[in-house]
Amino acid sequence: MKKSIIIILIFICIICVVFLNLPEKQVMEKNEENIVQVPEKKESIVIVMNNTEENRVKLDDWRITLVNKDNLLPENYQITLADIDDERKFDSRAINYLNDMLEDMKNDVKDDFWVQSAYRDPEYQEKIFNEKKQEYLDDGLSEERAELLTSKTINKPLTSEHNLGLSVDFNYVNTSFDETDAFKWLQENAEKYGFILRYKKEKEDITKIIYEPWHWRFVGEEHAKKMNELDMCLEEYIDYLNK
Repeated sequence: MKKSIIIILIFICIICVVFLNLPEKQVMEKNEENIVQVPEKKESIVIVMNNTEENRVKLDDWRITLVNKDNLLPENYQITLADIDDERKFDSRAINYLNDMLEDMKNDVKDDFWVQSAYRDPEYQEKIFNEKKQEYLDDGLSEERAELLTSKTINKPLTSEHNLGLSVDFNYVNTSFDETDAFKWLQENAEKYGFILRYKKEKEDITKIIYEPWHWRFVGEEHAKKMNELDMCLEEYIDYLNK
């Protein structure tokens, strides 16, 4: 009888010990499970954030302001102009880069060259757009066709880089300019002064503007060198900085 009682008491003690330890084990397993589920911090996330911040600063740079058919001149855009000559003006923040480039061109290039067009206010832009469009209308083209052909060479007001005051057109504004020594000099040296060939032949599908060897845009030395290195037009470069 005593043996039976002792066995029963031992059995009861074993059961108590098991049940007392069970909650602790469950808590440990639960904690281990939570640790596994917590995502490990990755250094690459920090790097992406740093790049994004750097690119955001670049995109705020006035020198690479994008103006085209899809991106109007920023509302209330203000510009201080400086004289290139008696008739033509350029953004005062970049005029020294342009003057230095023109001066060095004069020293190195034998051909005659000149700035045909630079800053245009939106009212004048509208005037030359309508005049060119009227030429097509006078030739018997439809309104739609006339506007389409005009927009290939002249942008509407607020969609032209000339409204920014950061672009110059050289000589007679035709493709024969790319046969001149001045054009060859610009291809080799313009980036040193922060200028790029804005509308390249191989980028027409992107810029929606025909090849314009006469049209050069100031973007700053840093951006000009990078764009040429990557073989990007301004639209592509903005997308590149956005990534």
